[in-house]
Amino acid sequence: MTSGQLPQDQARRAGRPRSEQADRAIIEAALDLFAESGAEGLCIEKVAARAGVGKATIYRRWPGKEDLLLAALAALKAPLPEPKGESVRDDLAALVEAMRTEAVDPRQVRQFALLLGEGERYPRLIERYVAAVVEPRRDVFRAVLRRGVATGELREATNIEIAVDMLTGTVLARARIGQDRQDRGYARRVVDELLTGMASR
Repeated sequence: MTSGQLPQDQARRAGRPRSEQADRAIIEAALDLFAESGAEGLCIEKVAARAGVGKATIYRRWPGKEDLLLAALAALKAPLPEPKGESVRDDLAALVEAMRTEAVDPRQVRQFALLLGEGERYPRLIERYVAAVVEPRRDVFRAVLRRGVATGELREATNIEIAVDMLTGTVLARARIGQDRQDRGYARRVVDELLTGMASR
């Protein structure tokens, strides 16, 4: 064996690198099948056939269809912008605007509505979605609000959880009834109104 060459068994264990193209194809296939037939009709065999991959390729990445569906739904969400840390008002406005942009995406609206409709039959799926997707995003809002309390920009008595509900809920509710497709100034107005009540005096 020459210098720098891996032993044969070690080379086999290393395996081939994951294909980003295959990942994308699998995620897209899972989302399409979920949109067509819900969680009940989504199965690994159908995803593999539509994505043009083998079932083993999927199982190497996700242990089952619930894990795959969670990954697919999470992939619809772009990362929230990194708070700059200079102004609570500006950071919250940027976060709310990012959510507003997502909330008016027809595909995301459709997928989220389908997911909520699966709540009674698949409560664990909803719980996992909240834990894996929703809560980490809410944590970003929480961190900005807590920083505002610490710096004196917000009142010490600010209720962080209610503030997060108000910031995120108003955007989602407005988008669900189709009122926020063009109103790009809405995020700033939401934050301004909320901070009027939470501002340090």
